[in-house]
Amino acid sequence: MSEEPSRKLAVLLHADVFSSTALVQINETIAHARFQDVFHRFSETIAEHNGNTLEIRGDALVAKFSRASDAVSAALEFQVINQEHNNGLTDEILPSLRIGIAMGEVVIANNTVTGEGIVLAQRIEQLAEPGGVCVQSAAYETMPKRLPFEFENLGEQQLKGFAEPVKIYSASSKSSGTTGEPQSLIGQKTSGSPEKPSIAILPFSNMSGDPEQEYFSDGITEDIITELSRFRSLFVIARNSSFAFKGQSIDITEIGKKLGVHFVVEGSVRKAGDRIRITAQLVDASTGNHLWAERYDRSLSDIFEVQDEVASQIVTMVPGHVDISNRVRAERKPVQDMTAYDLLLRAEHKINWDLGSPEGEQLFKQALEIDPAYARAHARLALFYAYGIFVHGHGVNEYVASARIHAETALKLDPADPVIQATLAATYNMVGEHALASHHIDKAIALNPNEYMVMALASEVKAYLGDYDAAVKWANKAALNDPYSADSFREAFMEAYYLGGQYELALEQLVGWQDHSPYIYLTAAATYAQLDRIDEARDAIRQFEKMRPEGWNMEEVIRAHARMCAKPEDGERWVEGFRKAGVEI
Repeated sequence: MSEEPSRKLAVLLHADVFSSTALVQINETIAHARFQDVFHRFSETIAEHNGNTLEIRGDALVAKFSRASDAVSAALEFQVINQEHNNGLTDEILPSLRIGIAMGEVVIANNTVTGEGIVLAQRIEQLAEPGGVCVQSAAYETMPKRLPFEFENLGEQQLKGFAEPVKIYSASSKSSGTTGEPQSLIGQKTSGSPEKPSIAILPFSNMSGDPEQEYFSDGITEDIITELSRFRSLFVIARNSSFAFKGQSIDITEIGKKLGVHFVVEGSVRKAGDRIRITAQLVDASTGNHLWAERYDRSLSDIFEVQDEVASQIVTMVPGHVDISNRVRAERKPVQDMTAYDLLLRAEHKINWDLGSPEGEQLFKQALEIDPAYARAHARLALFYAYGIFVHGHGVNEYVASARIHAETALKLDPADPVIQATLAATYNMVGEHALASHHIDKAIALNPNEYMVMALASEVKAYLGDYDAAVKWANKAALNDPYSADSFREAFMEAYYLGGQYELALEQLVGWQDHSPYIYLTAAATYAQLDRIDEARDAIRQFEKMRPEGWNMEEVIRAHARMCAKPEDGERWVEGFRKAGVEI
């Protein structure tokens, strides 16, 4: 005889093992044993905080408490315990938990636990970072404010299966400042190493009704996986794992949980006559929110060229939008809880808008204090110093020396990173070592021609090497896929056109360009002068003088421009332009 269901309002805790599928793929026997162990230890902590473990389901645990404060205390305490436990292990199978806490109704009948409260806690848990704890506002509001917890308001979130949005908080401990930073995408220990954003590319759906087109949709998917795998800043799930979901109708957030990824790319292919339509979208797997979407309509005149073209265009867009999403998350974090990766994202954002940002420089240095072997941070700091002469107008020897130290350190740490190769090229270009600049920029392009920073730096280096058409090509490609601002590339276009003698095209870049650096007025002055528009050239010099930073050495900057040119006639073109504009050199 069935027992009468028992219904009560309780505080529910739902925990799962982040990236459990990836851990099982490493070693199924060890992984399942570790899951049982982590939940056994967590159950002990739950009991110590007046809670009751109701059920353990493979890679998930459900518990109930009478008070939200007990649930949060147990969750935060165990996240610290578990991280310390994992630090003592020597392999890669290190279970990290995500925990959600909510108030709701629980139904217990025939040894089965159900109820909307458990589903709500599970949905909230999916918003937590690995090693993190998220709490529903209704539970948060019942807790005394004197407790040693800190809460970050994540705002109202739309949860699957719930009509109304739910306000969510991320919990941390005041005493330790610990929010449970993720140890890695598949549970690996970081020892301060930066976390890579993880991404899965699901098989594109063949919507054409033609089974023979299946190879085309699969080919698009495989090309995207292959090309995205070139990005050293991304962790890309292998083809076999992604294709396990082919033909299945599964919620993206659930796929993200199973594969242990932050982002998912999905799409479809539809053929009609001699035309083909391909759609692609990037989804945040933790929330189900769409971050980017695009549609491509192409002729089938050469289907394989179409396949390559579309895959390339998708690949150039996705990493930039992943960076934006991760940077927004990093901006929400308190400084004391930031990883080296978070600091790098913040620093890059600062210098994208202000190349000489002192705050950006400090953030790069903080990232290296956390992880001195963080190659990408060394590379970005090198680039910051390489352009110091143009930003500050003095100290060329000091800035170049610092740039070389960080660029060459980055190269030793990770020579296969295309951004590092491109950064070293830009640094060598700055000091006039043109053969080395050419070698490293070509190496960067070979490693990944779709990397955003490679495109941008290839434009500049190629211009100063005298390959003006290639410089414009790379500037165009970078500008089309720039996730921040098209203004970022106006200088690259301007210098490429100037060096190529296309002065009118160079001046077109000034139209609508807001808040550019003061030294752009100097470039404009030289350009006007080459067109014998001397009055406008001198007006540009006057504009520069109004904004001239303290200590700016105009001659030193002009000489730096000339030294960067591989062709003597290009270097003389800079000097000549400034002289015509009335600058004494």
